[in-house]
Amino acid sequence: MTNEQITPDSEHSGLVGLLPAAARDYALLARFDRPIGWWLLFWPCAWGVWLTGAGVQWQLVLWLLLGSIAMRGAGCVYNDIVDADLDRQVERTAARPVASGRVSLKAAWTWLFALCGVGLLVLFQLRLEAKLVALASLLLVAAYPFMKRITWWPQAWLGLVFTWGAPVGWIAMRSDLLGVMLALYAGAFFWCMAYDTIYALQDREDDALVGIKSSALRLGDNVKLGVGLFYSGAIACLALAFWLLRADWLALLALAPAAIHFAWQVTTLDPADSANPLTRFRSNRVAGALVAAACFVVGNA
Repeated sequence: MTNEQITPDSEHSGLVGLLPAAARDYALLARFDRPIGWWLLFWPCAWGVWLTGAGVQWQLVLWLLLGSIAMRGAGCVYNDIVDADLDRQVERTAARPVASGRVSLKAAWTWLFALCGVGLLVLFQLRLEAKLVALASLLLVAAYPFMKRITWWPQAWLGLVFTWGAPVGWIAMRSDLLGVMLALYAGAFFWCMAYDTIYALQDREDDALVGIKSSALRLGDNVKLGVGLFYSGAIACLALAFWLLRADWLALLALAPAAIHFAWQVTTLDPADSANPLTRFRSNRVAGALVAAACFVVGNA
């Protein structure tokens, strides 16, 4: 892979590009230049809220959006602190602020706690049961950066962590029909497995050299099949959640746009093209919105 083919880890575009150099490094450390991450963290929160049938709930949804931005940023900072040595060995990530030395470890920890402070403010907006569910994810979050050293399936651990907003959103509104909530969470889990496997395709060569494990490497030549099975699992579990909430075949049609989008991703995925997987990965902000719309229709119709 030539230098021209390598997708940069950070982009100095938009508002981030207008920041002074010192502030820009902290924005890059929290990945504010890459909003796709907080969209992927936010959409399961919206799924959980809107499938309960509680209506739009704009105030809560906006708080959850703020929390997603802050906690995704905090997660990225924590990940970069833990992975600094590995990041220096991967061409796409070598220029990250901590790996490159532009931001010290002490400053990175301070920034991490500041972002967690925003997350704590959001936590205060939830009812007690939802607070407890949200806090239960902390051990999973803390362990995630180490999973790529332990298992070929760190994407599965991320699936548990990055979709935790689904049960939080559900419990924020209601505490019954937990089978619906669990099926929704399972659907979000498989969705994350699929899109993060696509994301990991960018680093397969470097990951193999430095000993980082991933589902993209484990699946090898069967990666498209694996992604297709993950997306199929996502649709199946989401359909189960809808059916448990409302045993109506017409309700399942709400998932058709998302299913078509997932099929497009799989059929057009080209693991050998460095730009193709990133485009498919980023398109999941649309996929998440399609599922959110389906949850709102089924939950509130």
